[in-house]
This record gives sequence, C-alpha cells and structure tokens, in this order.
Amino acid sequence: MSTHVYYVPSINIMGKGCLKEIAPYIQELNLQKALVVTDKFLMQSGTSGKLLAVLDEAGIEYVIYDEVKPNPTCKNVHDGVDFLKSHNCDYLISIGGGSPQDTAKAIGIVATNGGHIAEYEGVHKSKNKSLPIVAVNTTAGTSSEVTINYVITDEERKVKMVMVDKNSIATISVNDPELMVDKPAALTAATGMDALTHAIEALVTPGAYPVTDATALAAVELIFGNLARTVKNGHDIEAREQMVYAIFLGGLAFNNAGLGYVHAMAHQLGGVYDLPHGVCNAMLLPFVEEENAKYVPEKFRAIAKAIGLQVDGKTDKECADFVIESIKALSKEVGIPAKLSELGVEEVDLDLLSENAMKDACAPGNPFIPTKEEVIALFRKIL
Repeated sequence: MSTHVYYVPSINIMGKGCLKEIAPYIQELNLQKALVVTDKFLMQSGTSGKLLAVLDEAGIEYVIYDEVKPNPTCKNVHDGVDFLKSHNCDYLISIGGGSPQDTAKAIGIVATNGGHIAEYEGVHKSKNKSLPIVAVNTTAGTSSEVTINYVITDEERKVKMVMVDKNSIATISVNDPELMVDKPAALTAATGMDALTHAIEALVTPGAYPVTDATALAAVELIFGNLARTVKNGHDIEAREQMVYAIFLGGLAFNNAGLGYVHAMAHQLGGVYDLPHGVCNAMLLPFVEEENAKYVPEKFRAIAKAIGLQVDGKTDKECADFVIESIKALSKEVGIPAKLSELGVEEVDLDLLSENAMKDACAPGNPFIPTKEEVIALFRKIL
C-alpha cells in the first residue's frame, strides 16, 4: 500500500464576511510586524484597503509592498525581500490573486533560506520553512493560498519557474467571497477556468488517490454549477461563495495529487508572452484532456457524472467526449478566446514553448508524456 502525504494550511477561514474575523487568528501568532504583499491595482481599487482597515482596527503593525506584477518576476521577489528586511518584518500578509500569493511565498522562502529565488525552482528545494504567511485571496482562482506551489517568472530567460515546496505553505488562508464581487467578468472567467483545470488535472494524474479525487470531483461540480453565474453577475454572492468552496477543494486536490501538461504548457505562454495564466489553461484544457482520455479513459466517467451526465450504459469514451465538449462549451460561455494567435502567439515560438514545457515541474504528472512534436501539435490546435 502506497503512502500519501497531505499538505494543507494549519488554519483556513472562509465564507461571506470572514475577512472581518481574521485579526484574532493573526494575533495568536505572536508576531511583531507584517509585510503586506499586494499590487498597485488592488491598492487603487480599495480591495487591499479592506484588509488594511481590519489590521488598523486591531492594532496590527504592518508595512506595504505593492510592486507585484501580474506575472511576478525575480526582481519583484528580491525587491520584496530587501523591503522586508529593511523594515524588520517577521511575517507576511498577502492579499490578491495568485500573483501576490506566489510573490509572498517566494519572499518568505528567500528570507529564511537566502540565495536567489531561481535556486528553488523544482520540487522541495528549500531547507527552512518560510516566514509565516497569512494568505488573503481575492480571486476564485489559483488556490495559491492553500497550496505548496508557486510560480515566478525569470525575466531574463523568459521562463516561468515552478516551485513545489512544502516549506512555502501558508499558515493561514482566507477566502472571503465579498472580496471578489467587484472583479471584472474576464478575470472571473479566467480564474474560474484555472480552478477547473486544477481539479480535472488532479483527477486524471497518476498521483491521484481517493482523498484527492473526492475534493476534486466536488470542485468540478461546483464550478460547472456556479462559474457562468458569477461571470454574468459578479454580485451574485451565493455563486461567489460556492466558487470559494470550489477553489479550496480543488486546491487541496492538486496540491496533493499534482497537475499535468495543461499547466506545463500554460506556464510557457505566460513566461514568453506574459499572458493570463487562467486564459492559457482554459484554451489548452480540452485539447490536452482529449489526448489524456486515450490513455486513461476510465478517469473521465466520474467527471462526466459530476457535471450531469447519466453515465449508466455509457462507454468510457462517451463519458470522456461529454467532458471535453462540456469544457469547450463552458469556456465559450464565459468568453475565453478561441485562438492563441488572437493573443499574439506566433508559430516561430512553438519549438521553444514546447521544449520548455517538457522541462516544467508539472509535466511528469500527466497521464502520458508526449514527445516535443506532440506538444507542438497540441499548441498548433489552438494557434
């Protein structure tokens, strides 16, 4: 019998209005000064201000680092480390989507381990646990607030470095749907499809096991039932709350089962073209899963059932076809672009994109390992 290790933050706070309840949990950590990691947009829009008001009311001391880019870079990380040290901060509070969350993890790892962030690319490369992190999420989503994964762009190599590191996991995760109601429809769609990709890749990977299957299937059902609602009406708080539960469940699934070639390929599009990660995942997902279904068709039966197919009497292939067509339909409904060429991707870069995808930390988690020519062919399907 194989052994599984299940990683999850120590404390997870979620539900409508939960942001207002987090101060006592932070104070229980008995720390002195926080580095709040966020971005300019969230500061200007007032989203970060909602967190700062809670901290101010509780008398929690902090300084703000708001230089995070949508695809955070090595410079973002090391500037953040310098800022943290110069202000004598002993923990981090991240607020935002995956970009601030990933940046905070990277800052926390470098702060306790030293060196350059590129040294931690790969699986469990650090020796020391990160500084404590309170991860306040604002999108549904990357699930970075509950995972051991983070992604940083090496701006010199134009590569998205994937770090899978048990030492980077947050101490406290916070998922309040009220922080998400004003998010643009396009961002809601992209992050929601990112969450669906997490759940489906976690289900088809060889690393899946009954515990991860259970949370991933629940996430798939919730996303198909609520994503389109949140895209059409961002103030539908009930649908937003269901998406919060979905990203939490899906995050726990892929955090412990792994991902695959959708993410391996999407990371390269982000690294070379600075494209939104969720959009890239959404475009690639049905085509990669179409190939995966040739190798593990039985995995798609439970997914089909979760999204509404009466599977009795259906073949595994019929179930897989239903899942793939349902993904395409949902992507279209929420406004995901159909072709990479619409986003500026060029044929000349497919060789580099494919070569780097094969080196990505997520690649080994796929049900089959494609050749470079097969990866290029997958990119071409949506070019």
